[in-house]
Amino acid sequence: MFLKLEGKRCLVVGAGKVGEPKVGGLIDTGARVHVVALEAGEAVRNWARTGKITFELRAFVPEDLDGTFLAVVATASRVLNETIYREAQRRGILCNVVDVPEYCDFYYPAVVRRGDLQIAVSTSGQSPSLAQKIRQQLERQFDPGYARWVADLGATRRLVLASDLDPQRKRDLLQSLASPEALEAALAEQSATRFAKAVDKRAPGNDRRVTA
Repeated sequence: MFLKLEGKRCLVVGAGKVGEPKVGGLIDTGARVHVVALEAGEAVRNWARTGKITFELRAFVPEDLDGTFLAVVATASRVLNETIYREAQRRGILCNVVDVPEYCDFYYPAVVRRGDLQIAVSTSGQSPSLAQKIRQQLERQFDPGYARWVADLGATRRLVLASDLDPQRKRDLLQSLASPEALEAALAEQSATRFAKAVDKRAPGNDRRVTA
């Protein structure tokens, strides 16, 4: 399940080496991130100074969960982690206690991002290291060219859906646009374009170096 977190209040309790990456990931989603921690690194403090998050240097209190859509807990205290999880459960708030699968309503997957294409790998918290290794394999398989292809597919899909073609013809056309052959042709075209640009840059007329 991919959640849309943009504009939603998300709480992170704990901002050390474990919590800091979770804060950064939530910032990338466009969520309204509030952090409560007894200590924090420079990255978290800088995000607070620049207005990317709100941050309070203090202990957690149950009221911190008020109005929260999702909570991430990353403190060094197992007792506190469980307490926050139980309170989140009581309030119906999604909660993830980092690296403690039994206290998680959701898991953080290892994600391959190629523009709007996202491929998530999860071991349900059993082996994050394995998930990362599989992610690395997928990154090699799905190169950055997929980002442009997926964007083009989206634009073409909107045009097809807005057309006067009959529904079956639309479905057939959309299927053909996402075929392996179409992908191969699109990536080949991108490769040729990059090559042409590289050659153009190396052409004598484009050499702007000044010689004395």
